[in-house]
Amino acid sequence: MILLPMLQRLKPYLPEFVYGGIDGSITTFAVVAGASGADLSAGIVIILGLANLIADGFSMSVGNYLSTRSEQDSYHKHLKQEQWEIEHQPAEEIEEIRQIYRQKGFEGELLEQVVTVITADRERWIDTMMKEELEMMPSNKAPFSTALMTFVAFLTVGLIPLLIYLVNYFSGVDSENEFFISSILTSLAFVLIGFLTSYVNEVNRLKGMLETLALGGVAAALAYYVGFFLEKMVGVG
Repeated sequence: MILLPMLQRLKPYLPEFVYGGIDGSITTFAVVAGASGADLSAGIVIILGLANLIADGFSMSVGNYLSTRSEQDSYHKHLKQEQWEIEHQPAEEIEEIRQIYRQKGFEGELLEQVVTVITADRERWIDTMMKEELEMMPSNKAPFSTALMTFVAFLTVGLIPLLIYLVNYFSGVDSENEFFISSILTSLAFVLIGFLTSYVNEVNRLKGMLETLALGGVAAALAYYVGFFLEKMVGVG
């Protein structure tokens, strides 16, 4: 299967693609569903959908960028602190290693051997302190790359609910089945995102697809009926 080797190569950034795609498809389809419930014209659906798509996609990618950079800054800050403590307070740091592995069940001569092996190599010592004491792992992901993947996923998958509206609008076709077709296309997008989610999280594929489809359906139903009742109340159309 061609898809799996490609997914394997992209796996480091699949979480960003998955969550960007989920957010993009659900929020854009919610806009489409709400506008359809309010019986708004196709032109308004396109305007609202694209505005939401670009603004929310950019906002989400910026948030992803800042979050990733913040995590990396925090890691390097604590890394420098551990390096300083190992250099200037080695006795205290050795005792911390001893306490960590004592809590894991090591004791006596075996405990001392483990402490000696770890503290004999400075890089190993620092790495152990970061992982075991602070529970922090380094990230090799570039903040810009994660943000870009999120933005691309949000736009590409989030555009799917609007495709039929765009095609009909620019081809001059007037159809009453646009929301139905959009629902079908979006459902397929939910299934694909559910598959990717299950691949990333290594859970049952069918379960992942059905869960994403159900969540997207609930969000769309809520948006549709909110739009429907608001249109009845304020008379927008």
